[in-house]
Amino acid sequence: MATNILMPALSPTMTEGTLARWLKHEGDTVRAGDVIAEIETDKATMEVEAVDEGVLGRILVADGTQGVKVNDPIAILVEPGEKLPPPGAPAMPVPAVVPAAPAQAAAPPAPAAAHVPAAPPAPAAAADAGRIVASPLARRMARQAGLDLANVTGSGPNGRIVRADVEAALARPAAAASPAAKPAAPTSAPTPVSAAGLAAHTLVPHSTMRRVIARRLSEAKATIPHFYVSVDVELDALLAMRTKLNAKSAGEGPGAFRLSVNDFIVKASAIALRRVPGVNASWTDDGIALYEDVDISVAVSIPDGLITPIVRQADRKGLAAISNEMKDLADRAKSGKLKPDEFQGGGFSISNMGMYGVSSFSAIINPPQAAILAVSAGEKRAVVHGDQIEIATVMTCTLSVDHRVIDGALGARWLAAFKRIVEDPLSLML
Repeated sequence: MATNILMPALSPTMTEGTLARWLKHEGDTVRAGDVIAEIETDKATMEVEAVDEGVLGRILVADGTQGVKVNDPIAILVEPGEKLPPPGAPAMPVPAVVPAAPAQAAAPPAPAAAHVPAAPPAPAAAADAGRIVASPLARRMARQAGLDLANVTGSGPNGRIVRADVEAALARPAAAASPAAKPAAPTSAPTPVSAAGLAAHTLVPHSTMRRVIARRLSEAKATIPHFYVSVDVELDALLAMRTKLNAKSAGEGPGAFRLSVNDFIVKASAIALRRVPGVNASWTDDGIALYEDVDISVAVSIPDGLITPIVRQADRKGLAAISNEMKDLADRAKSGKLKPDEFQGGGFSISNMGMYGVSSFSAIINPPQAAILAVSAGEKRAVVHGDQIEIATVMTCTLSVDHRVIDGALGARWLAAFKRIVEDPLSLML
């Protein structure tokens, strides 16, 4: 009996994804556990495995198609010798894929001008009654530009709309390319911007990750009442301790470590969260959720955006353990090999831009967390100690908090505790 293979949900926040490529072709035999496709989520490219056996009878969604909704049919699985149902006929909607180990991270998209037309979609995709026939690239360009493909004439085979048709439509006066009026978007959503009216430019298509980052950060700023508390922290004692500890490292073998300032920041934040637990929390409609464990998300830059791998129970780990774990997480984040549980969750975030020489900044809260610490560069400044002006290495740290969960006094207490720990780094050993 023919069954639909559905677009799987590979993470709790996933609502749509990109079908990067099929690893099985129409007519191939599929066994349970076979990897049949690669799907780009907002974090990485994941392989998916079949859970049913049969023959891949028809591919409904072509390679490279973006914006495929979770639970939408992407292919039809049939039994050996079974005839395919006619196009448009319903099949049994059962999920036939499960996530496998993550594949490599999604590469940064190339400029639109460098693309070649995508391969034609599967025949069934073009046969649905009333469906506009267009290449995946043309659909993506039109969606990003706010262009209604119903107003575009295709020049490809059988009237198929290709990239050149979209580019030609965008080059026409804006009135000709404008889509029909649509219902007003919610007030919390950003105002749509069409590329049609912009000056000469190269259009770089959005990756799935970039779209999810844009959506989540827009929602965070629109729905979470942010406020910010900043403090200057002196680093000289910490830097001296770091130098001494690194000198004691056992080289390159087991037990070796190379501590960074960020490792101290993670540990100090974890201890401060134990001392001021009200910041290790989240807002829910039923009440404030106070986390039992101190799990800290650390922002890591990757080619197409950022990801926040988590140091679990950071308050219970030593500096060397945090350092080695953070290096491993960052390396696997950049190669797209993190497991979902290694970047989903966490109760508090750290965003460190000190390595870029940034003097200060404010970070956007990573929901559902209630706070994120923005860490800037350490720099030599004149400071007053008693009645003397001295030179010290100072960094500015800014705590962004959800005012529904954390009041000003609570946020200030946490930041004061963090400052005391960093400026007295021996307390990290206690």
